[in-house]
Amino acid sequence: MVSHDWAALDRDLRRFMAKKSVVSKRQELLVYDCDGLTIDRHCPPLAVLPETTEEVAQVLACCHRHGIPFVARGSGTGLSGGALVEQEALLVVTSRMRRIISVDLDNQTVTVQPGVINSWVTKAVAGEGFYYAPDPSSQVVCSIGGNVAENSGGVHCLKYGVTSNHVLGLEVVLPDGTVTTLGGGLSEYAELDLRGAFIGSEGTLGIATAITLRLLRAPQHVTVLLADFPTMESAGEAVCQVTAAGVLPAGMEIMDNFMINAVNDLFGFDEYPRDAAAVLLIELDGQAAEVTVAADQASECCLKAGARDIRRAEDAADCALLWKGRKSAFAAIGQISPTYYVQDGVVPRSALPSVLAAIQRLSREYELPVANVFHAGDGNLHPLILYKADMPDVQTRVRDLGAAILRECLAAGGSITGEHGVGSDKRCYLDWMFAPDDLATMELLRSAFDPDRRANPGKVFPTPKSCGESARRQVTLAREGIEMPSDVKAF
Repeated sequence: MVSHDWAALDRDLRRFMAKKSVVSKRQELLVYDCDGLTIDRHCPPLAVLPETTEEVAQVLACCHRHGIPFVARGSGTGLSGGALVEQEALLVVTSRMRRIISVDLDNQTVTVQPGVINSWVTKAVAGEGFYYAPDPSSQVVCSIGGNVAENSGGVHCLKYGVTSNHVLGLEVVLPDGTVTTLGGGLSEYAELDLRGAFIGSEGTLGIATAITLRLLRAPQHVTVLLADFPTMESAGEAVCQVTAAGVLPAGMEIMDNFMINAVNDLFGFDEYPRDAAAVLLIELDGQAAEVTVAADQASECCLKAGARDIRRAEDAADCALLWKGRKSAFAAIGQISPTYYVQDGVVPRSALPSVLAAIQRLSREYELPVANVFHAGDGNLHPLILYKADMPDVQTRVRDLGAAILRECLAAGGSITGEHGVGSDKRCYLDWMFAPDDLATMELLRSAFDPDRRANPGKVFPTPKSCGESARRQVTLAREGIEMPSDVKAF
């Protein structure tokens, strides 16, 4: 293991950073020992909280001179261990970079610093009739910088897409401290889409310090349907029938019986029917006449699929109430089990019934309860595995169950992640999904931005230290004659 001179780095950082912006006391650093996935904890040796692009550039240039790795962190709500400092590295926290730099309503854009909270963007422009579409469930606390790093989705990604569909340009500080711009204020540029490459790179290419976002006009009318079903299979069938009918909802979300009752218990009243095997939330937006027709079609599809009852909300307060339980799902589970493990996989919509049945089977097999809440419209599953931290070998069983669920997703033609990213949690599964030459190409792209591999080290890609899979990958690469540069082989 390389030994770093942390005292020297600390001294250099304090030469240009305010005293309050450099954190070195262990009791203060403990707040950064995990992200939203609390199963892993690692306290960083040193943290810095810059407030401007210039300070970020100076910090990374300082790390470059000392040969010290760094990890970027926003609000810490990530669910893949992406902001953990597993090996010695400087933690660069962007939570003080919370300025909305400019608003251009004529061109429907807004430029913000990375620490700006997701929901603040809409609040800043709502009075003018605009909003920012990507809306992760944690949108009242997660930051735009983190959303860019993970290419976050949300309830409305079915119709409006994920973060990459709404980011026009990025100001980025590269690992050596160089400041550059990727993309700009226009939808299309005559250049390689390095903006697209950076979004979802999970902090392995640099740190975004200014982000230009696309704004949308608020819809004229919104209707939310809540359909309850006697079986999970019938709820999944309703999703397929709605999309097959040509209806494009803004969002479709399913919650299973476990989650329904957890939410009701949290609120102290029955927001959703307790005896339903599943509830399906469907939001439709657009022109009033269009929404009315689409809501009628969606309701008919749900009834044909076996829905027992359908509630319909059109008033803003009533719509918000129907969504409140979905937005509070993780908090509701926290009331039942302080320790839980969230997975994130994607399957084709047609495979939802079979994969959900497989998750139930695996839950019984591993003797661990699983609650399901997910973006049904695009098949993005979020199974929550509940466990007690004092159970013997429980973390191993929890991880094994999570891996088995991802195997089922891949077998159905899906993916190991939809919006939470790979981070440290799923890096050992990456070569389940990609061939050796695909991984080698990804490694080469990463090396073009960060040849010294100091940006978020050990994340996303399998490493010899953390994953036995990577050893087999190297053997396969050699067998197939795929040569990787020496800096890539060294990770």
